[in-house]
Amino acid sequence: MTSRQTKDGRKVSLLGYGAMRMPTVDGGHANSWVKTGYSSSGIDQKMLDAQIKYLLDHGVTYFDTSPAYCRGESEERLGRALAASGYARGDYIIATKLSNFAPQQYPLETCKKMFEDSLRFLRTDYIDNYLLHAIGNGGFKTFSQRYLENGALDWCVKLREEKRVRNLGFSYHGDPKAFEWCLDHHGEYKWDFCQIQMNYVDWRHAKEVNDRNLDAKYLYERLTALKIPVVIMEPLLGGRLARYNYALAKELTPLDPEATLAKWALRFCGTFPNVMTVLSGMTRMEHIEENVETFSPLKPCSEAELAALERAAQALLKLNTIPCNSCQYCMPCPYGLDIPSILTFRNTILSMPTSPTARETLKMYAKAIPEELRRAEHCTGCGRCNPHCPQSIDIPKEIAMIDKWIDTLKNEEAGR
Repeated sequence: MTSRQTKDGRKVSLLGYGAMRMPTVDGGHANSWVKTGYSSSGIDQKMLDAQIKYLLDHGVTYFDTSPAYCRGESEERLGRALAASGYARGDYIIATKLSNFAPQQYPLETCKKMFEDSLRFLRTDYIDNYLLHAIGNGGFKTFSQRYLENGALDWCVKLREEKRVRNLGFSYHGDPKAFEWCLDHHGEYKWDFCQIQMNYVDWRHAKEVNDRNLDAKYLYERLTALKIPVVIMEPLLGGRLARYNYALAKELTPLDPEATLAKWALRFCGTFPNVMTVLSGMTRMEHIEENVETFSPLKPCSEAELAALERAAQALLKLNTIPCNSCQYCMPCPYGLDIPSILTFRNTILSMPTSPTARETLKMYAKAIPEELRRAEHCTGCGRCNPHCPQSIDIPKEIAMIDKWIDTLKNEEAGR
């Protein structure tokens, strides 16, 4: 396993485990939406224990979680699995977050309780890497209320001074002003790391997809100039860079017919020397095995391969897919829509080498979104989902366009 270093000199695996998509007994993952809502069968602790042990046995030492993941179960389940692994606490790095998203969680005493709960759930008396979670979501005013006005950031600095937190950082989505503020105040807070969304599409094209975004290249270079190590999230764009896509395969498969699309995306991220670790939300054992192999050791991308990945990014953007990463933050929909599945379905059709017929598309739609969860035509346009989307997608607008498209296909079939 290729390794890098934390700012305080600890060895860390280049592949990190993102504890957002833990395996469930029904074969899904704990952040996925199924017919009856979030997987009612629960997290498969036995499978999770085996996966964590496998990762540790193969040199993976970085485990990233949050109080908000897996309906609040992620920290406790990860803590159980790490304790059952047989490895000593010093053998791995735990990263968790101050995930105070709701206004009722802004008060400092509530933040303190969240931290103490994290320690208890993770069965530890210190956190290796502690993050301010998604600092740009909701705009700069929200960032200020969550971390500045309530004294939470100053308290986090004290936690680091007391060694209850070893490294302090932040994860960034959203408002550029929040990111710039943190870097402008680096001399005061001395950030030990930063977690950003980075992949070969967002490297140069994040701002092209959404005006509010900052390209990952800009984020990476700003952090590198300040010698702040980078942790990468969304290396596969929520799976969009791992699922078969003709536009991507056309550019990449000729270079290495044996490599999966996921391997290409992960290699891209690991190529950059200031990347400390690349997080992957791995649900299935076969994904874990493949990702471990990709980084054992990492083969950095050549200039020719980087050029091919850029061509693949441009080809993907020409498809005009919806930038949904299936993070599920928009769920549950108050009107019962399976929002991520609807958006993913549209992307799947756009990514096919040839367009299916109207009849084929409607059959695929019926299979992709179970009727129990309701489809696009049931969207009321209430907009409750929009503030929760890290990608700033206008979800009601996209759903309305999909509904119109499906309605057109139905009329086409009815007229045959």
